[in-house]
Amino acid sequence: MFRASKNSRGFTLIELLVVIAIIAILIGLLLPAVQKVREAAARMACGNNMKQMGTAIHNYASGNQDKLIPATAGWTSVANNNGYPGGGFHWHMLPYIEQGNIPSALQNSGIYYMWGSNGTVNGQSTSTVVKTYLCPSDSSHAGGARSGNPGGWPVTSYFRNYYMFDNAGGYQPSAGGHYYTLSKYTIGNIPDGTSNTIGVVERYADIVPNAYSGSEYAGLWTHHGQDNFHWGYSQWAPVYGKTGGSLITGAPQIGVRANQAAYYLPSSGHSTTIQVLMMDGSVRGVGNVSQTNWTYAITPDDGQVLPANW
Repeated sequence: MFRASKNSRGFTLIELLVVIAIIAILIGLLLPAVQKVREAAARMACGNNMKQMGTAIHNYASGNQDKLIPATAGWTSVANNNGYPGGGFHWHMLPYIEQGNIPSALQNSGIYYMWGSNGTVNGQSTSTVVKTYLCPSDSSHAGGARSGNPGGWPVTSYFRNYYMFDNAGGYQPSAGGHYYTLSKYTIGNIPDGTSNTIGVVERYADIVPNAYSGSEYAGLWTHHGQDNFHWGYSQWAPVYGKTGGSLITGAPQIGVRANQAAYYLPSSGHSTTIQVLMMDGSVRGVGNVSQTNWTYAITPDDGQVLPANW
């Protein structure tokens, strides 16, 4: 019969503390690595969203005589549309990112935007969140909607470049009379070329009152189309490059939190970069870019070729 050795014993308090300290050190070493992996995955998913949008822009052009997706186009006089202009940039992109069911269901009732009232029309929610329009690193919104209107107006993390998509337009007297906004370029005649011009930038989807703003600025991708003559253009439209009556060429804010971000500048939840969609469909990470090179990149007709390392 075996008897337990008199020399067997448990861990001493010091030994337990040493083990706990080693585990804490390992966790401290692993956490940054895990966070980097998670951020890399989020950045990749964000880049894939933008690539889908780039493909959509080119597919739209292929089916529409090389025209670019309109910033605001389409009108309706249906009473429940309040006489506002119809669908905007993100709205017209939906069929090209496999979300054509949204405009189809609503337009059958004469509705060319979603009003975020938690209702349904022809089985389609009027506050639908589109995953492709949200960066995984952007936590500024409330589940894809305005933080001030949870479950309501859906938002986006991706803002079109005013200088590319909003540089032309006019007045349409029919259907009650509306202004509209288009690009003066086609996909084939951008003066500086598609590889030298930014089409879409990142910005926090919902910027609440902070040091830069006394009110909420949310990128409502469905809101009335938002032509550049409209009352809420700079506050609610997902467009970078103009606010109020002023043109803006300011470079991105890198590594800024949503509660510190300027509504009139590009920004993102990525720690060291924002991503931009070039008009050739490629996606590029931009860090601390110079103001000069950034201005070249957002301006489609300045005659400047971007340096390789901009």
